[in-house]
Amino acid sequence: MNLKKKILIGYGVAFSLMGLVVTLAIFHLWSLAKTTDEILRDYYQSILAVENMVDALGRQDSGILLMLMGDVDKGIAQYSENETLFLEWLGRSKDSIAVQGESEVVHDIEVNYSEYRSIFSELSNGIRINRDVLPLTLKTYKESILPVYSKVKATCLELRTMNEETMYSVSENEREIAKWAIWSTVIVASLASIIAFFFSLFFAERLVLPLRRFVEAAKKISAGEFSVQLSVETRDELGELAGEFNQMTAQLRRYHLMNVDRIVAERNKADAILASIEDGLVVFDTQRKVTGINPAGRRILNVGSADPESMYCEQILPVRNVCEIVTQTIQEGSQPEISDDRRIITLPCGNETRHFLFSATAIGRRDHNITGVVLLLKDITQLRELERLKSEFVMAASHELRTPLTSISMSIDLLLEHASQFLPEKEMDLLQAAHDEVHRMKIMVHDLLDLSKIETGRIELEFEYVPVATLFEHARGIFKGQVSMKEVSLTVDNVENLPLVQADTNKIVWVLSNLVSNALRYVEEGGHIRLSAERVSNHIHISVQDDGTGIPPEYQTRIFQKFVRVNTQEIGRTGLGLAICKEIVRAHGGTIWVESDQGKGSVFTFTVPVAERGERRRTTI
Repeated sequence: MNLKKKILIGYGVAFSLMGLVVTLAIFHLWSLAKTTDEILRDYYQSILAVENMVDALGRQDSGILLMLMGDVDKGIAQYSENETLFLEWLGRSKDSIAVQGESEVVHDIEVNYSEYRSIFSELSNGIRINRDVLPLTLKTYKESILPVYSKVKATCLELRTMNEETMYSVSENEREIAKWAIWSTVIVASLASIIAFFFSLFFAERLVLPLRRFVEAAKKISAGEFSVQLSVETRDELGELAGEFNQMTAQLRRYHLMNVDRIVAERNKADAILASIEDGLVVFDTQRKVTGINPAGRRILNVGSADPESMYCEQILPVRNVCEIVTQTIQEGSQPEISDDRRIITLPCGNETRHFLFSATAIGRRDHNITGVVLLLKDITQLRELERLKSEFVMAASHELRTPLTSISMSIDLLLEHASQFLPEKEMDLLQAAHDEVHRMKIMVHDLLDLSKIETGRIELEFEYVPVATLFEHARGIFKGQVSMKEVSLTVDNVENLPLVQADTNKIVWVLSNLVSNALRYVEEGGHIRLSAERVSNHIHISVQDDGTGIPPEYQTRIFQKFVRVNTQEIGRTGLGLAICKEIVRAHGGTIWVESDQGKGSVFTFTVPVAERGERRRTTI
């Protein structure tokens, strides 16, 4: 017998017992429902008829009292209307007789009510003959009408009491039957449950025993014991699986013996490669716990002989933002987009301080599940030193060029002013070209000096609390004339509700002015420039949007580098403005980026921090 038939037999027994219990319960419910329906159909109809007869009789008596008080017409009308209702319900009561002796009581009601009607008929005939003198008096009502009314009402109540007592007796009987039905159903269900429970235990044990052997064998294999063999003496699918399992373990044993040496060799090769890498490598699991580190990483992080594999990221790396990047890489599956400046950290190494460029790479499997992160620490101390020396050289060279450029500029200006009338047109054009080039070189030298000061930390920033609206007003005031001449619309969003920002007003206005100036250069007449700002977390995002020609995609990643110009044919531009903007924004603890669709315009956005409580401060960057 195969496994499928065994399972079907087990389910069949359970469903059969369940069907027995359900059938018994349905039978009892049907019996109770039938009896209840009889009670409602017979006794309830009789009680309802009596209640309506009593109500109609009371209204007839009220009509007689109205006649006694002088309202004859209304009293007769009310009596006649309810007389019809009484007779109607009396007829229904005759049709729903269900209790022994009920027909006699109904007959008494009919006789007494006939007497009541005859008395009223005599009274109404007397009224028709002489409407001036009413034969009905209070004495007549008490002596002739009221006793008959009371007799009819008492007979009706007797009929109601008879039906209620009978209905209660039947209900008690049905309650006993219901108790018996409940107990019998409970007993049968309990017996069926006990039988099904013990049968399930026996049946489950017969099915699970081979599976337990499979589990024990699998545990042994996972522990490295490949000599496991199963003995499942069944002729179903589990027996076939046991045979295949034994063949698999034999294959695994042979494969293990064949590949152990190769795996050890590959592991030694990987360890040698990691040891030869001069950059630091640290491996984290998904819980940010260290699972591996190469010798260079131990030296950089000053781990020494300690066991770093029991430490977490915050314990081995004192730089907080690195652990945040590791966490984001684990969550997102790849390193988030961050600028190179934020990827540079400084760590103490012995008696000196060194700079490292870090990068995080996710370790994934074929099913795209992240198993860890590799952190690479690349020593860029020499590159930083070269960058510093280059900046100092550029600053020194620019400073030295200022004096001769000033002299050349003054000489050319004097020649243009005094000798222009003596020079031919061709020499005059050359002199004018020299004047323009000297002016461009002066601008370049000035920009190089500013950029070098920022990069080498020789420029002062005076931070203060300033509203964003004030920054926008300064920028709009600077370009008021140029906007009007070019017929360009410069709009400023309402930013009164934004908090104050902590910034150097002059430097941030310079950044805004440079961005607006670039926008004016590429916006056609009738174009639009918009200044906007919004709060995002603890920073204010300030944007300059235009609908100009846009920036080609190949320039968007390099536009903030030195000497990069989108339009190389443009005269008088050095390609340093956006690089200076980037350094100023970075000095404020923010970032700057651009979003552009060629032909549709550009949006330059930079961030400045929200002001915190405290005094204004002056700092040197």
